[in-house]
Amino acid sequence: MMLLKYVVPLVITIGLCYLMFTGIDFNEMLAIIKRDCNFTWIAMALCISVLSHVFRAMRWRIQLRALGINAPLFALVLSIFGTYAVNLVFPRLGEVWRTGYIAQRQQAQFTTVFGSMVADRLADTITVALITLVTFLLASRALLTYFADNSATVDRISSLISSPWLWLAAIALVAAAWWFIAHKSDNKKIQKIQQQFRELWQGFSVITSMQGKGRWLLLTIGLWGCYFVQLYLAFYAFGFTTEVLERHGILAALVAFVLSSISMGVPSNGGIGPWQWAIIFALGIYGLPQAPAAAFANLVMGTQTLLLIVLGLFTFGCIALDKKNKKKNNQIRE
Repeated sequence: MMLLKYVVPLVITIGLCYLMFTGIDFNEMLAIIKRDCNFTWIAMALCISVLSHVFRAMRWRIQLRALGINAPLFALVLSIFGTYAVNLVFPRLGEVWRTGYIAQRQQAQFTTVFGSMVADRLADTITVALITLVTFLLASRALLTYFADNSATVDRISSLISSPWLWLAAIALVAAAWWFIAHKSDNKKIQKIQQQFRELWQGFSVITSMQGKGRWLLLTIGLWGCYFVQLYLAFYAFGFTTEVLERHGILAALVAFVLSSISMGVPSNGGIGPWQWAIIFALGIYGLPQAPAAAFANLVMGTQTLLLIVLGLFTFGCIALDKKNKKKNNQIRE
C-alpha cells in the first residue's frame, strides 16, 4: 500500500520529467524563459490561483455547514493551502490531511468530513467532464486533424477505453462495496467499518440536500473560472503563446486547460510531469514546437509549485501559532 501511495507517484513524476527533458536542450529552455518571458502575466496568474483556493474553501464551507460543522473560513482556506502543499510531497495525502485538520479542529467525525471532501472532489470530476465535452465539440476540427496525423495515439487511447477488463473491474468494485455496506454482520469490527462507511456516505450525500445550492454552484463556476483564467493569462507571458491565441483564439487555451486538468488524475507529486506533458501536447496540436512549449509549461508549473510551497509554509506557521495561543489560553484559565 505504501508503495502504491508514495513510491509509484514519485517514479511517475521522475520518469515523465526525465523523458520530457531528454529531448530538450535545458540551457535553451532557460534562455527562452530569460529572453522572452513577461513575468507580470505570471504574477497575475498566481494571484488568480490564490483566489481559486479561497473559492474552494467557501464552497466546502457550505457542505460542512449542512453537516453542522461551522468551521471558520480562514481555517478552511488554510486547509486548502495545506492540501496542495502536502500533495507535493505525498500525492493524494493532502485531502486526508485537510480532512483530519478540520475534523480535529471542529471536533467532528473524520469519516463525515471526509465524505464531504469526496463530494467536493467528485464535483470537480463532473465539472472537468462537462468542460471536456464542450471543448472537444468546439475544437473537433483541430483535434481530428491532429489525430489523423497521429493515428498511433488514437489506437492506444481507444484500446484502453474499450478494454472489457477495465469495465468489469469497475463494476465488480462497485458491487463489492455495495454488498459490504448492506450486509448485516454480528462482527463488531465489520459493524464499525460499516458505520464508518455510513458516516462517509452522510458527508458525501449532503450535497443533494444542503441549503445554498445556488451559491455552491456559483462558487464552482468561480473556482473553475479562476483555473482557466490563470492559464489563459499565462499565455500572454510569452510571445509565441500569445501568437497561438491570436491565430486560434481562446479555444487553444481551453484545449490546453482541459488536457492539463485531465492530467491531474495521473498519480504524481502535485501534478509535476503529467501537467507539463499535457500542456506540451496541447500546444503541439496548434503547431508550437516542443522547446518553447516546454519552456512555457515548466515555467508555469514551476512558479505554481513555488507558490504552493510558500502557501504551505504560511499555513503550517499559522496552525502552529494557533495551537500555541490555544495552549497559552488554556493555561491562563487553569
